[in-house]
This record gives sequence, C-alpha cells and structure tokens, in this order.
Amino acid sequence: MSSSATAPVDQPPTPQQPHGVLDRYFKISERGSTVAREVRGGFATFFAMAYIIVLNPIILGSAKDMYGNQLDGGQLVTATVLAAAFSTLLMGVIGNVPIALAAGLGVNTVVALQLAPRMSWPDAMGMVVLAGIVVMLLVATGLRERVMNAVPRSLRKGIAIGIGLFVLLVGLVDSGFVSRIPDAAHTTVPLQLGSDGHLNGWPVLVFVLGTLLTLALIVRKVPGAILLSIVVMTVVALVIEAVADLPAGAWGLTVPEWPGNPVSSPDFGLLGQVSLFGGFGKVGLLTGILFVFTVLLSCFFDAMGTILGVGDEAKLMDKDGNFPGINKVLLVDGVAVAAGGVSSSSASTCFVESTAGVGEGARTGLASVVSGLLFSVALLLTPLATMVPSQAATPALVAVGFLILAGNVRDVDWSDFTLAIPAFMAMLMMPLTYSITNGIGVGCIAFSVMRLAAGRGREVPTAMYVVSAVFVFYYAMPALGLT
Repeated sequence: MSSSATAPVDQPPTPQQPHGVLDRYFKISERGSTVAREVRGGFATFFAMAYIIVLNPIILGSAKDMYGNQLDGGQLVTATVLAAAFSTLLMGVIGNVPIALAAGLGVNTVVALQLAPRMSWPDAMGMVVLAGIVVMLLVATGLRERVMNAVPRSLRKGIAIGIGLFVLLVGLVDSGFVSRIPDAAHTTVPLQLGSDGHLNGWPVLVFVLGTLLTLALIVRKVPGAILLSIVVMTVVALVIEAVADLPAGAWGLTVPEWPGNPVSSPDFGLLGQVSLFGGFGKVGLLTGILFVFTVLLSCFFDAMGTILGVGDEAKLMDKDGNFPGINKVLLVDGVAVAAGGVSSSSASTCFVESTAGVGEGARTGLASVVSGLLFSVALLLTPLATMVPSQAATPALVAVGFLILAGNVRDVDWSDFTLAIPAFMAMLMMPLTYSITNGIGVGCIAFSVMRLAAGRGREVPTAMYVVSAVFVFYYAMPALGLT
C-alpha cells in the first residue's frame, strides 16, 4: 500500500512471434517484452517492497491481544515472507500480471491495533480470512465492481489518505519520536515530542536520520529507496549499539545485534493458527461484522487502484480502457487476503511498488514469479530481519504515509462539498482517533448526510445508505446499552 518512484525506461520492443512454452504461457513476446526484462523487473519489484519483511513483524509484534499475548518476531517474519511468496507466485501464474503482493501496511495496523486488543490473535486472523472469503465471493458473483461503485471516488481517496496519515502516526509513535502524554499531566494535548517533550538518545537520532535519508532517496528517485534506507540505518544502529553504553530498553522490542548465524530454518509456528468465528463471541455479531467490513475495505479499494494503476502503466489496458482478465487478478487478490490470515501475517494485498518492476520493463506474470521466488529464498534469512530495530524501519512508514497522501489528495473533488467534507472527515478521523474503522464510518455517514442536505439524496447508492445505517447503529450501541 505504499508507493515507489521509478524512472521511465525505453519503449518495449515490437511484439514478436512467441518462442518456447514459457514465452507462450506468459505472452512475453505478445506484450512486447523479453525474458531478461521480466527477470530484471521481478528483482526490482522485490527490492522495492522487501522492507515489508521487516516492517510487518514490527507492527504486528508490538501489539498484544486481549489476553496480553504477543506474536513471536521470528515466526512473524516467516509468516510474512511465506504469504508474500505464495500470493505473488499465484498472481504470476494465474493472473499473469507484473504485480507482487504482501502484507498491507494499512490493514496490518487494523489487525494489530483494533482487532487483536478485543480478541485473541487466532480470532483476529480468522476475521482476516473471512474478509478474504468475502472478496472471493464478490468476485465470483460479479459484485466487487458494483460495491466499489457505491463509494464515490473522492471518499475512496479520502479513506486512502486517512490510512496514509494513520500509518505515518504509527511510525512516529513506534519510533519514539512522539509519545503519549500521561493523564497525570492534566493536559488536553495528547502527544508530545520524544518521551519528555524533547528528542533524546541515539535511537531517536537513528529514526530522524533514517527519515531524512529515505525521503532524500525518494526525491532522487533511487530504486529501492526504502529498503536501502533500512539497511543503512540498521548498520548505523549496529555500530551505535556496539560502541555506546545505552540503557536497557533504549531500542524498544528489537535490539540491533548481529546474529550468530544469519541463516536459519523458517519457523512455521503461526501457520494455521486461525479461529474463523471465535472473534464474534468476544465482540458480538455486529461489531464482528464491522471489523470484517473494515478489513475488507482496507484491502478492497487499495488493491483495485493498484491493479488498475499498474495495468495502465504496463500498457495492459485495451483500447476501451478495460483490463482484460481482471477477474483472475481480483480473485488472486481475494485468495491473498485469506492466505495472509491463514499464515497470521495479516491480509496480503497488491503493492504499488510493482511499478518498480514495470519501470524496468516487466509486462507479464513472469516478473511476479521471479519476485515470488526471491521471497521464498528470504525464508532462510529470518535472523537478519529480526535484528532491525524499529527506529531503522519506521522511517519507511513516514515515507509511505507521505506517498499515499501525495498519490491521492489531488484526486479528491474539493469543489463539491458533498464529496470533500466526507473525504476530509475520513482522512482526519483515522489518525485523530487512532482508528481506521472510525474514519470509514464517519466518512460514509457524512457522505449520506451531506447529499441529503443538498437535496441530492437520490444520488446516494442504496448500499451506501445501508453501510451508513450500520455505522450509526454501531456508534449508538454504548448509549443503547448493547456493549
């Protein structure tokens, strides 16, 4: 769910006659590409999004479920890499498009900060699986595109921006750059700089330098900027930890120490740790449905936008602007969401970093196969991933938050207040209430109300009225004594 700037490449060669089974299956020559371009594109995409191997375990591993349990970091790395490898390979073989998938940075915060605290981890992952099943059913029945059309483009963009701002805030908090002011301070200001109103300590400096480096590399359009910054700042953190006398807990959960053996066997302990319907017993039927709905929306629109965006950049659209074979791509996306839940890595979704591979010339699913195989190799490098401190990895969240905002804010119709106000409310409510669910709910309700107030109630799809009513009831539940 993040963006990566890539330099344009020369126009693809003129389509030629296919040569060999590989060429015919992936339609490499037909799409004006070559095996070399596809392989190069697969590597570019992998290195542009490999940061997720580090970030996803940090985000999920820092959260606790309602019983105080935390997921093991090493097992999370295995789960993250396994889901990414499986989903990306599937997209290459079945979807035949140069799109890679991995744990989404928006939905993993939903799972970690909204679902898990209200239930057990298997319950939370079960809801992710259910969301994936719903996506597949929507694709099979042809309803996915209809559901998408129920939410206006500007509100979808507002939701995306809100997720970006929320991811940004998570990065600032997890790095220690900002922290919560204790209630004992008797202030209405919720956050402060650093731990005491000031920036102190080497770990915070690593985050600041990492953020500046990441953004500078993005400005320079360096391929794999985010991953490169994580590697550089991890090395810096290793040096600091070796030479500085830091107090215990200075780095937080992950201390940057070189592992005795950088290669190890993957730990599949989280695979299959899923309770499909257990969460409903913890939070109730309505809240459970809303949680599944939130996961669904977090994956739904981001994936749709990425698929269409990458398809357009890769020149895969037909003369009418349609994406041939998009149902296969959407089906794989639904399978990826469910697979992420089964692996306990949160929902997998399409990554816009796939444009890095397209920028290198990729036009077919062979590039995704290459990216998927590289993720498979990464299964053996868990110790290297688990030594990265959050201060070296969270600058990526700041960069991703900015890129999401930059890629969507211009597409909100600010001239139509019935669209602009709901988008504005959605994008602000997510970081301010630390809840993606609240942002979506407030945005949907605001859209329905604003259109009614403008005398344009007939323009609101029935599905949006239903969604708005569900959220109104959800917010009224405490007052009605139903929670």
